[in-house]
Amino acid sequence: MTDIAIAQSTPLLPIQTVAARLGIAEDDLELYGKYKAKLPLRLLAPEKIATAKLILVTALTPTPAGEGKTTMSVGLSDGLNRLGKKAIAVLREPSLGPVFGAKGGATGGGHSQLGPMEDINLHFTGDFSAVEKANNLLAALLDNALQAPGNPLQLDPRTILWKRVMDVNDRSLRNIIIGLGGKANGVMRSDGFNITAASEVMAILCLATSLADLKARLGNILVGFTYANEPVYARQLKAEAAMTILLRDALKPNLVQTLEGNPAIVHGGPFANIAQGTNTVLATKMGLSLGDYVVTEAGFGADLGAEKFLDIKCGYAGLAPAALVLVATIRALRHHGGATPAELNTPDVARCAHGFANLGKHIENAQKFGFQPVVAINAFSSDTPEEIALVQQLCQQRGVQAVVSTSWADGGKGATQLAEAVLASIASGTNHFRPLYAWDQPIKAKIETIAHEIYGAAGVDYSPKAEADIRRINRLGLAHLPVCMAKTQKSFSDNEKLIGRPEGFRVTVREFELATGAGFVIPILGNLLRMPGLPVVPASEGMDIDDEGVITGLS
Repeated sequence: MTDIAIAQSTPLLPIQTVAARLGIAEDDLELYGKYKAKLPLRLLAPEKIATAKLILVTALTPTPAGEGKTTMSVGLSDGLNRLGKKAIAVLREPSLGPVFGAKGGATGGGHSQLGPMEDINLHFTGDFSAVEKANNLLAALLDNALQAPGNPLQLDPRTILWKRVMDVNDRSLRNIIIGLGGKANGVMRSDGFNITAASEVMAILCLATSLADLKARLGNILVGFTYANEPVYARQLKAEAAMTILLRDALKPNLVQTLEGNPAIVHGGPFANIAQGTNTVLATKMGLSLGDYVVTEAGFGADLGAEKFLDIKCGYAGLAPAALVLVATIRALRHHGGATPAELNTPDVARCAHGFANLGKHIENAQKFGFQPVVAINAFSSDTPEEIALVQQLCQQRGVQAVVSTSWADGGKGATQLAEAVLASIASGTNHFRPLYAWDQPIKAKIETIAHEIYGAAGVDYSPKAEADIRRINRLGLAHLPVCMAKTQKSFSDNEKLIGRPEGFRVTVREFELATGAGFVIPILGNLLRMPGLPVVPASEGMDIDDEGVITGLS
C-alpha cells in the first residue's frame, strides 16, 4: 500500500480524545475540524519544560528522496508510548514546494505517519499562508513607502533587501522587475521571490516566544538602506503590528496525532538548507510541557539541521537535548559508496562499506556536540543481513549502537528496540550537550569553525561581495549573532557532486543575507538558491482527486 492509502485506511481519533490523554480540556482547544486543533500558549509550563527529555532526530547526508527522519521520529514516539512512556512527536509543517516537487510531503511514511495526512501536507491550519501574507504585506508597505511623495524614509530602491515569497517551487520568479507600466504602478526596480519556508518571517515565527516577542522581532527586520547608507527597519514602516495580527493564530502550535493515536505537535516549517530547519520554539516547549519525552527532528543531514538546531535554536530557547538519534539507510550508504540512482536498491556490501565514511563523519560531529548518538537504520526491503551487520559492526567500533527500525512497515512495534536504545542512552549520563562555537566570536571565526569541524573543509573563501557584506555586518553591530549556513544538503561541501566524506575541499561564501529580526546572519555558500525549481516530472503530475474528494498520488 502507498503512504496515502495506509493513512486513508487508518481511522483517526477525535482530536479531543488525543488532547485528553495529555490532560488538555476541550475548552482549551481551538478546533480546526475533527482532527486538528491549535493549543493556547497558556498551557506552557516552565517547571515541566525543565524536567522533560528532548530527543533530537537527525540523519546522514541524504539521497534526493530523503532517508526517513520524520518516519523514524513518528515511529520512535509511538515506540516510546508502547513502552509506557508519555511521548510526543514535535515536528515541522510541510511546504507545498516539496509536496508538488520531488521530495514529497513531510508526515512520515507507511505505518509511522501523522494524520490527517492530506490536511497536514496541504493547507493544514493556514500557518504557511499567514507567513506568506505577513511577508508580502511588508513588501507592499515597502514599495508604498518608495512611491510616497518625497520618499519620506529616503529609501534607496537599489538597496532593498526584502523579497516577496510564495509556497511553490517557481524558478521564473527568482529575479524579476516590478513597477513596470508608469508612475502609477510604483517605482521600477529589481526584485524577486523566495519560497515561503525561506522567509525571515518563518524564521521569526519559529524563534518567537510570545506575541510581544513576535512583534518586536518583526519590527527588527532590516528591509534596506537610505541614500545615506543608513539601515531601514520594518518598524520604521510601522509594519510590525499589522504583520503580528496576520500571524496571531499561526503562533499557536498545532495538535494532531500519529496513526497509532498518539499525540503530535506540528508547527513551523523552515528548510534546513536555506534556513534553520527546525520547528518552533513554542512547539518544542509545548511538547515538553505536556509530555515526558519529546521527539523532534531537524531537516536534511546533521551538518545542516542538527548544527542549526544545536547552535541557534538551543541557544535562543535555552534547550539541551538529552539524546541524539542519527538516521541512516543502507540505500544512502550505497549512494555515498558510488552507486548510481539505478543501483541504489541493489545490495552491495563493498559500496556500503565505502559509503560508511559519510555516516562516520556525522557520528564524529555528534560527538563534538557532546552526544554519543544512537544510529537508527531505517529498514528497506532491499537491505541485506550482511550490509546491516557491517554497519552495526562499524558503528560498534566507534562506540555507537546501531539499531534497525522497521517502523515504516510495523509502526511503533518496529521501533521499540530503537526506543529502548534511546532510553538507555539518556539513562547512561554520557550525553552532555555543548555548542560548537561562542556567539561573540568574529563572523569569519564562526563560519570557519563550522566549515572545518562539521564539513571537514580545508578552508573558506569569500567573494568580494561577501567581504563587503561582512564589513556591513560589523558596521551594523551584528557580528555577535549566530550564523545560519545556507548550503546544499547533498554534500558536506558546497558542491553537491562531492558525496561521501570529501577531503581537501574549500567552501565559498558568495554573499550574506541578514535576518536581524530572527537574530542570525546567513552566509550563502556556493550556488545555493532560496527559490527552488520544479523537477522535469513534478510530483503533482501523479496526483488526482475523485468526485468524492479522495486524493491519490500524494506522498
